[in-house]
Amino acid sequence: MQRILKIHPDDNVIVALQNLNKGERIAYDGEEYVLADNVHAKHKFFTQEMKEGDKVIMYGVLVGAMQHSAPKGGLMTTDNVKHAAAPYHYRPYHYEWKAPDVSKFAGRTFNGYHRSDGRVGTANYWLFIPTVFCENRNMDVIREALHNELGYAVTGKYKQKTHYLVEQYKSGANLDTIDLEIGESLINTNRIFKNVDGIKFLNHTGGCGGTRQDAETLGRLLAAYADHPNVAGVTVLSLGCQHLQLKDFLNYLKERDPSFDKPLYIFEQQRSQSEEQLITEAIRKTFLGLIEANKQERKPASLDKLVIGVKCGGSDGFSGISANPAVGYCSDLLVALGGKILLAEFPELCGAEQQLIDRTKDEAAAKKFIRLMTEYNEEAHRVGSGFENNPSPGNIRDGLITDAIKSNGAAKKGGTSPVADVLDYTEPATKPGLSLVCTPGNDVEATTGKAAAGATLILFTTGLGTPTGNPVCPVIKISTNTSLLKRMGDIIDINAGTIIDGERTIEEVGEELLEYCIMAAGGEVVPKAVQLNQDDFIPWKRGVSL
Repeated sequence: MQRILKIHPDDNVIVALQNLNKGERIAYDGEEYVLADNVHAKHKFFTQEMKEGDKVIMYGVLVGAMQHSAPKGGLMTTDNVKHAAAPYHYRPYHYEWKAPDVSKFAGRTFNGYHRSDGRVGTANYWLFIPTVFCENRNMDVIREALHNELGYAVTGKYKQKTHYLVEQYKSGANLDTIDLEIGESLINTNRIFKNVDGIKFLNHTGGCGGTRQDAETLGRLLAAYADHPNVAGVTVLSLGCQHLQLKDFLNYLKERDPSFDKPLYIFEQQRSQSEEQLITEAIRKTFLGLIEANKQERKPASLDKLVIGVKCGGSDGFSGISANPAVGYCSDLLVALGGKILLAEFPELCGAEQQLIDRTKDEAAAKKFIRLMTEYNEEAHRVGSGFENNPSPGNIRDGLITDAIKSNGAAKKGGTSPVADVLDYTEPATKPGLSLVCTPGNDVEATTGKAAAGATLILFTTGLGTPTGNPVCPVIKISTNTSLLKRMGDIIDINAGTIIDGERTIEEVGEELLEYCIMAAGGEVVPKAVQLNQDDFIPWKRGVSL
């Protein structure tokens, strides 16, 4: 197994693929390095003596600036390196892309749910939407009733464990020594509606009490989810007096899709006779809708109908050299096949802007990207932060010392194809190819935004482990390292750590990812996040969230 990696010829840092010890002599590409410090796997050491003010180059671009001198073979740390990124601007640039060979995927299909507008869903969900947080409790009551009776609950084994604890407690047993290893499949095979993949609930904390702009953003987000190709029908609960009025939600839905024709059932509590009457009628009407939704069946669709969002969370020093590039190769394959790729997390594109601008085909789209990035970063600075504060303690501990290092690794998920479009939050993806979508880096806010843009699958890479999913868009988890798979295999679908281990190439893992996406899109495999009902949903209020 290779022990170190220099990512780009211009780099003045090298990545440790294994733990390296102080004093070790490391030979690489005709050069010998004597390590001045212990260098743990995922971290970096300098290829030359560095002085205060020197530029730190990784991925071939500026990622930091030296705060004080460090020797050749010295460890990069948050003490000696601070974030730095090159300025960016629009310039006429002729970008030439060499598409990968997709002959082995030519003519392939997946079995999806065909909607009347020509889009194809990878799942068939019924959606419950509250227009205001006041309805969350009613949503919870309905969820418990429907999930348990219709076979969508995944808490059975934990109920068994709790029941067993109660029985043992009553009998006077020593609870410290009892065995709670009770296994049960997470997927209930006794579902009443075989062609309905789930009933999903978009509980949130908005709809009233904030600004009118918050209510509008939320309304457009909820309309995007109602219009999502993975959604078969919608039940809406409203209180009545909130900022986000039903008429506004319906207007946003009509703006997004003037020909919207899915079943849409609306219940307003302040017009109902009682809470019981509201909940009872919502359950009854939804049950009738589920009967109709269950009549829909999967049918073959070409791969250009796939819309894949790409996301990283709980990232580590291997993210940018294993899982993210593999996802990027998968992205290039799908773009070459006519599909759509959505790359978001604008705070995690800091330092990678110029290459993305140069790849953007349309000048107006490029300038829109510059405006969104600039306004977002300026807003963060106004409250004493900035994109440079994005890396979390876990990111830093595992080798992502600056935001530009993290960002240039994160941008690898988008592959190398031209940028076809730039989308603001909740805008739908309409153009084939790679689109940049304005969202925070926050895992759940980002996945929430990708689904709003129309992602029907999400590829989610993680180096530290992240139990995150989405209510309407199946999320596929990819580990950056093999040790994570061994620790948290119950949430990981694909291991890209084999790239670090020297067992497979980026291209081989990228092709495996596309094969898995085809199977997941057709319902042949169920990603772990879906099995676990990891239905995380956090609307972005357009404030400062990194």
